[in-house]
Amino acid sequence: MTSPGSPEEARSLIIERLVGDSGDNSQVIGAGRSMAERALPLINKRLAGEIGAPVTADLQAVEVARVADARSSVGETFAMTVVASSISSDAMTMVMDGSAVTVMVCSLFGGDPDESVSPIERDLSEIEIEVATLVFQEIAQILNGTGRRSLDLRLPVPRAIAGLEARRRVLRDGPAVRIIFGLSTPTDTGAVTVIIPQRVLLARSSADIEAGDVSEWHAHFSDEVMRSTISLEATMPLARLTLGQLAGLRTGDVLEIEETAQTHAKLLARDKTLFVCEFGKLGNNYTVRVKHTYDAGQDFIDGLMPG
Repeated sequence: MTSPGSPEEARSLIIERLVGDSGDNSQVIGAGRSMAERALPLINKRLAGEIGAPVTADLQAVEVARVADARSSVGETFAMTVVASSISSDAMTMVMDGSAVTVMVCSLFGGDPDESVSPIERDLSEIEIEVATLVFQEIAQILNGTGRRSLDLRLPVPRAIAGLEARRRVLRDGPAVRIIFGLSTPTDTGAVTVIIPQRVLLARSSADIEAGDVSEWHAHFSDEVMRSTISLEATMPLARLTLGQLAGLRTGDVLEIEETAQTHAKLLARDKTLFVCEFGKLGNNYTVRVKHTYDAGQDFIDGLMPG
């Protein structure tokens, strides 16, 4: 198990263990169901596309649970992995029962989907563990999400464990949400159980709520900002002068423009350089053609070189 990184985190984990860090059941279940329902179409797409298995996923249940109960309904044969995130060493516990392993292995290795097969009741082989790990990875990657709603999981998932090692794995207890996905062929079905601690799920839900509150205003504000107008200035470099030469300039003096000056103009807005440009002329009008974005670092280096 990973030790907490600070006294505050240790205190938080102790309090959670003693009294539970949980939210309202309806809020927890609602957040878990929303996550699962958004993920389900993508899981089916991954199973049919990337994995290439003729297996259908469905959402069987979303319920309040305990992390320690992750293995309570899978029997003696199962595969399991625990995925860490930036805020938790056990942000997601995933358990795949023997029936689901059987369904996936038979589908991937050419089994007849119309023929029923007996679920695996022995220790899983290395190939079966690899298949379970592949399924865990696909589901975790989808549930992880992106942006503000991401669980920020540390992917790829750890290799699945099974047998005695999986049964003896110590799970830090605490309130959680349990999401059960079914994996089915026309004749067989199994289950993949995903356990997410409520402290992790509620942190994501808070981000969802905050994002939902500001999204409309953000869109409106962004639109108004994009409509605003600003003044642009184009400057063209002249020849380099020493301080002595600059001090000696008098009214009426003529400065020679460098040959390459026309192709090194800069486009500015509110004293901020945006692009490197090239002066030109189109008919009776002078023009500025954008060449590339301005690189302040490169410009600094170029300024150190003698002219």
